[in-house]
Amino acid sequence: MKKENIQFEGSTGDKLSAAIHFPADDQPHNYVIFAHCFTCNKNLNAVRNIILSMTKKGFAVLSFDFTGLGQSEGEFSDTNFSSNIDDLIKASNYLKENYREASLLIGHSLGGAAVLMAADLIDSVAAIATIGAPAEADHVLNLIEDKKEEILKKGEAKVNIGGRPFKIKKQFLDDLQSKDNLKKIKDLRKALLILHSPQDQTVDISNAATLYEKAHHPKSFISLDGADHLLSNKEDSLYAGEVIATWADRYIEKPKQQKISTDSQTVAFIGKKEDQYTTQIVAEGHHLIADEPEDVGGNNFGTSPYGLLTSALAACTAITLRMYANRKNWDVDEILVHVDQDQRYDEDSQDCESDNSKITFFDRSIEIKGSLDEKQRKRLIEIANKCPVHKTLESKIKVETKER
Repeated sequence: MKKENIQFEGSTGDKLSAAIHFPADDQPHNYVIFAHCFTCNKNLNAVRNIILSMTKKGFAVLSFDFTGLGQSEGEFSDTNFSSNIDDLIKASNYLKENYREASLLIGHSLGGAAVLMAADLIDSVAAIATIGAPAEADHVLNLIEDKKEEILKKGEAKVNIGGRPFKIKKQFLDDLQSKDNLKKIKDLRKALLILHSPQDQTVDISNAATLYEKAHHPKSFISLDGADHLLSNKEDSLYAGEVIATWADRYIEKPKQQKISTDSQTVAFIGKKEDQYTTQIVAEGHHLIADEPEDVGGNNFGTSPYGLLTSALAACTAITLRMYANRKNWDVDEILVHVDQDQRYDEDSQDCESDNSKITFFDRSIEIKGSLDEKQRKRLIEIANKCPVHKTLESKIKVETKER
């Protein structure tokens, strides 16, 4: 993902560490704020995977560490749920002043409770998505039950949440108990998507039922069946991001014409070392992902470059045959084009000892379903060899490269 590291002032005046992730063409149609759980940070794999799914669909996503967490300044023990909400407002203001207003909020766990409280305070927000969110902010109290008495007596205590130590002060507990999330949700008049796993051991799925019952339409629920609370499985977090991006399309406004910051037909972007080989592509305004398999060091988030090449031949062949069949008014129901690519020696080669004598072979087989006679089928196979990508691949090709 194309990423810009930024800082903005949080609710307590401390500098918060943040990043804005952009789609490959650097022209997002909408901006999103992602609020993670307060035991997490913006670099959590699940957060990165959800953001990848969003940027692939043309969104820009701002993710940040709340005050005192991750790489942000400040002391977590001096914060509370109210300051987390204020951090979200500060993030929204930063986007408004430097880029464009956020139209979508995404919140995970307590971050989900926070975005539900903040949504009504950010006019530009049209939709909210929560992942594993508690119905009430004070759900956190259940996680520190064994320390509540010590906090009440001493005013603070060290607690362990999600395997990480935190210092919690009494004001944190008091603030959580003062918040009425359900009233906010009942009054909310914005589109809401609730994602929750039935197997969530940290925040029971009954919380999702409560949120759904209290919320007004439009509201939607998606079960993340089999996922844990942190969406540790890569497939779960990628799925959540894909669902949110697709769902949000219905409730946000997109510019009718998007400018692409290139005069080329296609732009490909690959990020920093930690992203491995995951490559975002914008081709004629459409967003794609290319990658390499995991066994060669990739993330397997998309097809390989050679997979894209064979896809181009297969798609062009199918389109060419459909155009021809339509023009002839032939009864063709379906066309399936199977393509494999390999490096091997040409049967006509005079030098089979050298690797340089190997050439690229595309093995293409075509299934044509419909009421056609043998003459028509033979003609369609002939037409397949006239598809533009086929002719390009067999022509003399030269790639000229220059620095931009």
